[in-house]
Amino acid sequence: MELGFIGLGRMGANMVERLLRGKHRVVAYNRTEQKTRDIMKKGAAGAFSLEELVAQLKPPRAVWVMLPAGDALQKMLDALTPLLAPGDLIVDGGNSRYSDSVRRADDLRAKKIHFMDAGTSGGIWGLEIGYCLMVGGEKEDFRRLEPALATLAPPDGYLHCGPAGSGHFVKMVHNGIEYGMMQAYAEGFEIMKSAPFKLEMRDVARLWNRGSVVRSWLLELLDRALSKDPELASLEGYVEDSGEGRWTLQQAVDAAVPAPVLAASLFARFASRRPESFAAKVLAALRNEFGGHAVKKK
Repeated sequence: MELGFIGLGRMGANMVERLLRGKHRVVAYNRTEQKTRDIMKKGAAGAFSLEELVAQLKPPRAVWVMLPAGDALQKMLDALTPLLAPGDLIVDGGNSRYSDSVRRADDLRAKKIHFMDAGTSGGIWGLEIGYCLMVGGEKEDFRRLEPALATLAPPDGYLHCGPAGSGHFVKMVHNGIEYGMMQAYAEGFEIMKSAPFKLEMRDVARLWNRGSVVRSWLLELLDRALSKDPELASLEGYVEDSGEGRWTLQQAVDAAVPAPVLAASLFARFASRRPESFAAKVLAALRNEFGGHAVKKK
């Protein structure tokens, strides 16, 4: 099929390349012109403005947008929408909040422009392995987009989750689960680092991926990281979050669903960014005041 593609970052460029391998025609645009030129060398048609991109697509058009959630995406949609015509389709493949996707679908419906949200998982490995795609929108739009989805995903790796917003909702919870899994691995390996005997962390990671009930792709990635840096000495223990974990936890609160693992893993990320914790100072001061317990002075 023919597809416009906006956003050629680490994931976007690889997605375009995978589509090209599947013999789709892709018209690609990125704000940084060099990235557009780079993907043109791999077979994409290049556009250096949104007007050029739209002009090179045959109606009804389909345009996949792969940009960070928030202002960057909204500004792009505000610029792109007036250039499109009734019957055209916009696909948001980023990590937008599902409620924003519901709103955008409603806004675009009033203009007779179709909208789909495609939660995309696979990271930088998706080019070779494929992307897991969680898609929300109208069924007819899903069927229209399906040739591209089938190319981007591994076998059975894409799903029509329901109406607009449902794809990003499923992806949001997916990332919340990911937080908890990563935190469990992190805590387990730290406990093993404290063992009364020398354990080789990479050997354990590799072992657990051979038939263990805790085997996973995340553990394979940890094995890979430890093979390059056995002590992870080159890294700081500073962990960001891109929003989906917060949104999942907020949804849990709104729905009165207990999610203690997700809450603890999210708060652990917050704690990782604090070089000096005032809360810890309060704890030390209280122990000293009520029990005379020793404290460490600066």
